[in-house]
Amino acid sequence: MEEVMIVGAGIAGVATAVALRKVGIRALVLERSKELRVTGAALGLQPNAWLALDALGVSGKLAPLYDPIPTGYVTDVQTKSIQEVHFAANNRFPPSSIRFSSRITSIKTQVEQGSSFCIVTLDDGTIIKAKGAVGCDGVHSIVANLRGLSVFPEGHGLDDGHKFQQFVDVGKRGGFVTLNDKELYWFFLGKSPAKGMENGVNPETIQREVTLRSFELDMGPLMFRYPWDVLFGNLAKSNVTVAGDALHPMTPDLGQGGCSALEDAVVLGQHLGDLICKHGKLMTQDIGFAIERYAKERRLRATMLITASYGMMKLLRDVVFYRLLLSRVVNRISRYDCGKLPSVSSLPSIDCLKGQ
Repeated sequence: MEEVMIVGAGIAGVATAVALRKVGIRALVLERSKELRVTGAALGLQPNAWLALDALGVSGKLAPLYDPIPTGYVTDVQTKSIQEVHFAANNRFPPSSIRFSSRITSIKTQVEQGSSFCIVTLDDGTIIKAKGAVGCDGVHSIVANLRGLSVFPEGHGLDDGHKFQQFVDVGKRGGFVTLNDKELYWFFLGKSPAKGMENGVNPETIQREVTLRSFELDMGPLMFRYPWDVLFGNLAKSNVTVAGDALHPMTPDLGQGGCSALEDAVVLGQHLGDLICKHGKLMTQDIGFAIERYAKERRLRATMLITASYGMMKLLRDVVFYRLLLSRVVNRISRYDCGKLPSVSSLPSIDCLKGQ
């Protein structure tokens, strides 16, 4: 039997596996892709994300890669107004802990001798049993997000003082930041009709979407979730919970999607790690209580992030948000500290899980 199953080897999934490993919990990551791959190729890390990475023991490996970005500018394309934003300033995860080509067809809980277990069935008929499960497999959505990393071998020739530039218009946003003299990260965000709602769409919208797709760019879908669904909904059931985009999908307005996924990993590691500190091992009957405490702690934070990211209304986000509130909201949110992982004095033996 596995101790914890994690569905999805994205940011939240791998970070959660690292957090659990640091507190002595073996985690098997199920990933439907055949291998780890680079898509999007860049992740914005704000101060709260660096605190989480420090708790995971990997911040020292990432910090030297690129210089920090101290300042950003958001330009309203229609009014030409510019909002300035100031940004506040090792335990490796074994690849053999990831089982690739694992497409899940069902997941359910089963009670045996008074304890609840997770039963996952894969499309090839494989059945995996674990004490707990964490869903980090993302969500689907009605908004198309294009992003990527462009490399210019001869240099891109841009000299913007290493600042983040974003341009806002009605229904669309785009931006870029130079990482060094040869690498440039860019993104474009535009609204797309919901699935099944294509009829009656403005012909100009259809033409724009066809044009974007003709460039063969990676389309990253996002999903809208009402903040009150997170605030009052079920984030955990028995010994199963969610993290990352599966918990709090949001637009990239605040750049907090990946940052908050790292927070999720650390907080879940804290609560499950406390069980190791108390009992010396992962007690099945206590996992549900630890997961409930994790969900309770993340509920308000996730609700606030979704609310701030989408804005209370589309009008507030497009007209007022960038002009008056962006800088204050970004700095307030990015100062959050998710805390440290518990110190387990005597870790149980951790063997790398072999893919089957």
